[in-house]
Amino acid sequence: MVWIIIVLIIAFDQITKFVVINNIEFGDRITIIDNFFHLAHWRNTGAAWGILQNGKYVLIPVTILMMLLMAYFMHKYNNRILRFSLSMVIGGAWGNLIDRVFRPDGVVDFLDFQFGSYHFPTFNVADSFVVVGTIILAYYMFFVHKDKDELDSKNSIDENIVEK
Repeated sequence: MVWIIIVLIIAFDQITKFVVINNIEFGDRITIIDNFFHLAHWRNTGAAWGILQNGKYVLIPVTILMMLLMAYFMHKYNNRILRFSLSMVIGGAWGNLIDRVFRPDGVVDFLDFQFGSYHFPTFNVADSFVVVGTIILAYYMFFVHKDKDELDSKNSIDENIVEK
């Protein structure tokens, strides 16, 4: 099931980018909600918020390594929340990796929000899934995940109480 989620995220991301590339000129914005939300056509040669500009030769191997590590954890642990969150992050990472590898001018970004005078960095569907997946992963790590050693020590304490 997680692989279906990953493939659907990649497809949704690439389809939305294809629509933007073919319907919005580079650098243009279409107002959806005045002074709040626009569809734009922008390219990012770096990572989130434009860090590591022109760093594709660093970002590509790091992304691949991180996706392999997440896939390992996704298969090592059978928790649905963990697997779902990692599949969202992997799907989003793949979406942007495809752009980094096949689009020499960078990752296509098009969701453009403005909050008063603050203009939030333009992003895409893949970025959204990475962020939401990471939030769910943080929830899992802080509130769901139990350390194996912690469980083993809890079980041994419970056994000692029962024996007495």
